[in-house]
Amino acid sequence: MDTAERIRYEIDVTDVEYIKHGDKPYCARVYKPKGQGPFPLLIDIHGGAWVNKDRLADEGTDTPIAKTGVVVASLDFRMPADGAGCAYPASLQDINYAVRWFKANAAQFNVDPKRVAILGVSSGGHQAMLTAMRPNDFADIAGPAGVDASVQCAVMCWPVIDPLGRYEYAQGLLGGQHEKQAKNWIDCHNKYWGSTEVMAKANPTRLLERGEKALTPPVVYLQGTADLAHPVPNRDRFINEYRKLGGKVDLHLFEGVGEAFITNDPTSPQARSAVEKMIEFLHRELG
Repeated sequence: MDTAERIRYEIDVTDVEYIKHGDKPYCARVYKPKGQGPFPLLIDIHGGAWVNKDRLADEGTDTPIAKTGVVVASLDFRMPADGAGCAYPASLQDINYAVRWFKANAAQFNVDPKRVAILGVSSGGHQAMLTAMRPNDFADIAGPAGVDASVQCAVMCWPVIDPLGRYEYAQGLLGGQHEKQAKNWIDCHNKYWGSTEVMAKANPTRLLERGEKALTPPVVYLQGTADLAHPVPNRDRFINEYRKLGGKVDLHLFEGVGEAFITNDPTSPQARSAVEKMIEFLHRELG
């Protein structure tokens, strides 16, 4: 549908608890169009190098998507600062459970459980892509019977698509002009992952290179050409391997902007164009 012809909806925004660990609730911010529905569902996984930010980080993306007739659920999930047992793989277990929980509660949110997508930003892109490729992994938290975490498509916003590759890249920047950023990335990796062996294992790019089984739902991949945090060789290796398996990847590059360009300024021309690319992709793939 042409942009000018697309229906624009008013939305309700609410916070919903989807799981609790001990005494700590974990919520999703839900952006729900006001309309007949049922609508497709988009699960949003925020970035922050696996250790920072929260469900509010992507408001500049989530709101315009929801206004086109998509229910968006932006998740909080366990991170290392939450305490013992909250590093890898806790967040992936929460994300897997959240996809299943929203499907099981589709009627509550006016959602069609057969039309579900996942979006991830930076480290959230790693987690979203791994969930899309391996929806039966990390299903450690018991949930509703007969519901899995499979999705119909995935939106990748400058993902850390090869965690070990990014770790090695950051180490190579030590001693140079980007040492401060590199030290921060290395510290965050260490807090979440614990070892390079785990970074290599739970890794969308390297599991494809190892020939492991994976689903290949359609992907739209967005990145700025001045992105320092997400190395181009890692991106290209992933896309090449994904396409070898028959997976479809639409790559869109945005000139002159770096990582988090939508988060930092959702009103910029590049950000608006990127969000429109997401909207076009979601409505094409989900109907």
